[in-house]
Amino acid sequence: MIKTEYNIIALMSGTSLDGIDIIYVHFFYDNQWAFKIHNAETLKYPKQWKLTLSQLVAMPMNQLKQVDSEYSEYLANVILDFINKNAIQTIDFIASHGHTALHQPENGLTYQIGNQQILADKLNHKVICDFRVQDVEFGGQGAPLVPIGDQLLFKDYDYCLNLGGFANISFELNKERIAFDICPVNIVLNHYVSKINLDYDHKGQLAATGHINNELLCQLNELQFYKELPPKSLGLEWVEQTIFPLIDSYQLQIKDLLRTYIEHIAVQISKIVRQENSKVLVTGGGVYNEFLMQRIKGLSNSEVIMPNNEIVEFKEALIFGLLGVLKARNEVNCLMSVTGAERNHSSGKILIPKINY
Repeated sequence: MIKTEYNIIALMSGTSLDGIDIIYVHFFYDNQWAFKIHNAETLKYPKQWKLTLSQLVAMPMNQLKQVDSEYSEYLANVILDFINKNAIQTIDFIASHGHTALHQPENGLTYQIGNQQILADKLNHKVICDFRVQDVEFGGQGAPLVPIGDQLLFKDYDYCLNLGGFANISFELNKERIAFDICPVNIVLNHYVSKINLDYDHKGQLAATGHINNELLCQLNELQFYKELPPKSLGLEWVEQTIFPLIDSYQLQIKDLLRTYIEHIAVQISKIVRQENSKVLVTGGGVYNEFLMQRIKGLSNSEVIMPNNEIVEFKEALIFGLLGVLKARNEVNCLMSVTGAERNHSSGKILIPKINY
């Protein structure tokens, strides 16, 4: 008989390098999925790990594989500390997204580090991970994967918008769930404020003092990616090859650069969120950028809803936990209407701890 309740630890690390989001959550099924988060925290990266993770794209494969092993062990230690700190007793499995090192679905490639066997061995628990690889093998984008969770856990909203390293969105269209990356967000904003020794622009206060450079704004809005139809997704490689060189060519003051880029984000989101009087659930670290939220609200005709901080900060970890549950049940957790894969499928790798005799 298939279980209807699961107690799991779920974790993920996003491209904005804010840290590792980790939760202990209880999922239960009674005609529909529901959840209760018992413990949740974001663990900031030590400086050395933050630097290493920011350089993954440029690493040769042999070095990347070494970092993969080291990061897997690092994650295992993080999870063990979390278990001990919260005196967690009951664990069905651990669901881990890892950290995206390479994402080039057009080349049949996606690589998340932190999903090695040592994770299961050191924790002595089953681990479900590496959720993107199979989808790319099936011709999909391998992203975004969160929309199945939007559909099953947050179906009362017309749009589910996440503002993390990238903005991504999911919604129902013609009775199908579709989703895609809209544009880079914190991966760009944080990159530029780091040049003035800030981790982020608190509440968007610096951006609010800047002026829009209309020529740069126009060029950003005219980028080819925004003309493409979904399914489509973005990675750090595209940002480094396309966004940074374009912005850098203008040699703007940081405050003007931020002001212009925030307007760009708001413009791109407003092009998607067009349905009047619709309800938009907004989550992710970008929610705390009050100036960005002000511009998104100003350019759309929708009701923009920010849930409690627990959902704002941990929704993606929560949904990767649900992906793990669906994989454990051999149920669909990856939608072809979202990723462009050849079929719906149950994605992920299951690591069983090795018994040492």
